[in-house]
Amino acid sequence: MSDQTLRTPFPERASAALKDTFLQQALGIATTKFIGLRQESFAGFPEGEALRDRARAVKEATLQKLDGYLAELADNVERLGGHVHWAATGEEAREIILRLCRDRGLRRVVKSKSMATEEIDLNKALEAAGVTPVETDLGEYIIQLAHEKPSHIIAPAIHKTKGQVAELFSKELKGHFAADPEVLTAAARKELRQKFLQADMGITGANFAVADTGTVVLVTNEGNGRMVTSLPRIHVAVMGIEKVIPSMTDLMLFLAILARSATGQKLSVYTTLVRGPRHPEELEGPEELHLILLDNGRSAQIAGKLREALYCLRCGACLNVCPVYRQIGGHAYGHTYPGPIGILLTAMLKGDRSVKELAHASSLCGACHEVCPVRIDIPRMLVELREGLDRDRIAPWGERLVFKMLGRVLGSPMLFGLAGRIGRVAQKPFVSDGRLTRLPLVFGRWTRSRDLPPVAAKTFTQRWKELQ
Repeated sequence: MSDQTLRTPFPERASAALKDTFLQQALGIATTKFIGLRQESFAGFPEGEALRDRARAVKEATLQKLDGYLAELADNVERLGGHVHWAATGEEAREIILRLCRDRGLRRVVKSKSMATEEIDLNKALEAAGVTPVETDLGEYIIQLAHEKPSHIIAPAIHKTKGQVAELFSKELKGHFAADPEVLTAAARKELRQKFLQADMGITGANFAVADTGTVVLVTNEGNGRMVTSLPRIHVAVMGIEKVIPSMTDLMLFLAILARSATGQKLSVYTTLVRGPRHPEELEGPEELHLILLDNGRSAQIAGKLREALYCLRCGACLNVCPVYRQIGGHAYGHTYPGPIGILLTAMLKGDRSVKELAHASSLCGACHEVCPVRIDIPRMLVELREGLDRDRIAPWGERLVFKMLGRVLGSPMLFGLAGRIGRVAQKPFVSDGRLTRLPLVFGRWTRSRDLPPVAAKTFTQRWKELQ
């Protein structure tokens, strides 16, 4: 996201999103569809719950020996003829790719969908170096034409209606295109076909990498992923270090739950396994394979409060069910990763200070925990994150003062009883039809978008005595 976006306070970004009727329409249709598809998929897959538990256990066991599995992966990738690069930061990862382009005189790059490359802001760096990157995933292609960032982990253009996409294509591709998905897809395919043939380098992410075989795994629903990895003479895969898994047996486990959680499919249309560059006797494939293992703050959380966030498969299921995301979309979050898991990932990558507002962009309803394929306890970590913001004095002073006072009141039966008596008297001017519809001063923020129940006329203790 741009610095200008982040300079705008989160409440203002959220408010603007709530007033965007096109956004509300697009989000309502897409997230509701994803929720239904996931429910149907797991309803007919009774072993799915047990597999979620097993997948979580594999993730935890892998983190406990992460250095060993990464070393094994690197050894096997190099044994197969590939090259492994270690990047401690996003800047180092960008420089590795830029150096490959400079050394080989490359000017054209095609990319498959990759949140890791979004995380390191790769496209901007390539363009500044005179290299033209072209996104080939349909959603990513749409937002590249619109000069925007993804607003969803698996559906980058979820915030756009088909009418908006048709208008965008008509403007950028110099033609008239109907608001028909088939027409728009055909137009994108025609534009991109030559890009694949002309490209010097293909860049992808990686959903998984199998340590004991040196296999890089891509899970996609479009054929562009296979073309990016096979047509250009150089393939570069950028992968967060937490994506490594021990064996092919583990891969089968994760594939069984990933697509069901993400899109409700039994299996994604394409599962591409890449093992080294092309051999002399093979007809297709890259001449060079480069795997970039990206840390960028991940290793620091192995023993940190955000450890469970490293389990994330990037399925996007938590975004689809989150009542906050479903109303404001991804761009309002202001960072690469949106939604409830995005708050945690942003804190992991950029520090707690970066989410001092976003930490409260959750109702803590638990829906994200319920649908996560590896059962990440996102609400618990959000509460701990809020606690840390208060403890480290990162949260605004007014917020810290209010919660400190509230803590004192809730921790003292005498003060709690006194607050109840004061509240019964103070609320009288503001009660209407049995609800608090407006409150004065700073408390008005609560009633600006909701009504509140009034303080009860009698406490539970008083009522209990009457019942006895």
